[in-house]
Amino acid sequence: MSKLKFVLFAVAAITLGSQINAQEVQISKEELIALTPAWKGERFPDGRPKVPDAILKRMKLVSVEEAWSTMKNAGYGFQIAEGWKQINPDSVLVGRAFTTIFMPGRPDVWKAIDSVGKKKGWRAQNSWPIDMLSKGDVYVVNQFGAKVDGPTIGDNVGNAIYAKSGNGVVYDGALRDVEGLEEIGGFTSYYTSYDPSYHNPGRNPNTMIMGINKPTLIRQVTVMPGDVVLGRMGVVVFIPAHLAEQIVKTSEVVRLRDMFGHERLRAGTYTAGQIDGRWEEAIEKDFSKWLNDHIDELPVPKEQIQEILKERTW
Repeated sequence: MSKLKFVLFAVAAITLGSQINAQEVQISKEELIALTPAWKGERFPDGRPKVPDAILKRMKLVSVEEAWSTMKNAGYGFQIAEGWKQINPDSVLVGRAFTTIFMPGRPDVWKAIDSVGKKKGWRAQNSWPIDMLSKGDVYVVNQFGAKVDGPTIGDNVGNAIYAKSGNGVVYDGALRDVEGLEEIGGFTSYYTSYDPSYHNPGRNPNTMIMGINKPTLIRQVTVMPGDVVLGRMGVVVFIPAHLAEQIVKTSEVVRLRDMFGHERLRAGTYTAGQIDGRWEEAIEKDFSKWLNDHIDELPVPKEQIQEILKERTW
């Protein structure tokens, strides 16, 4: 093969590969790993960070302020999204982000994407990501705020999501069948609006799927697949996977210090100024002794308290 023919062949192969990749909506494992280099732990087969279930369980007690403070100190200042309607507002939503991106429908692009899905045996585009969910996931959807003819989730899809993940959704768009979704006991969810219509009526492509487990935008937050979702008090916090354990540990220490401080203030042992300011060494030693004396009674697991005591130097 001549040099010119080889170059032309290589260019054609690259161009064809780009066209195929452009139609593939799911991120590659290699790309996802490259975009989340700070995560050193276990990953799902597709490369998504897999924060341990034990950390997710402990995260349910973390406050929005505690999560925000730790992330802000680490340089992550834009991880909180507000302005949601809620399903089960008295419950806390915690799980690993499984992201999906929809965009306004365009017939030629919709057809190109749909043809790839059909070759894989996939059916309606709104169901493609649902079959990929795992237990502990939160389905995080950028639905570009679509309302009329926009909803891709109703009570049928909602039941499928809950069956696969055991969780609800964070959905920047309109849901339908909200009454039916409210009947799913653990479907704690955050969504933008309600509309009785459904997406792509009469095969008119009002919406089309453009990304599965790719970085996405939810409100002003850049959300990465595998981020830990914490929804409470009407806001949603997206925690980078590599910060999840640090946030949990910091929250537990703050919780215990608050309990100790309140108890000592009520007893008149210390003044408000002593507890509100930087603790003197004597107070720190008193706190360590208090932890050890009450280790079986406190709301933080015994193993975590022992870890705190081990790390202390006084």
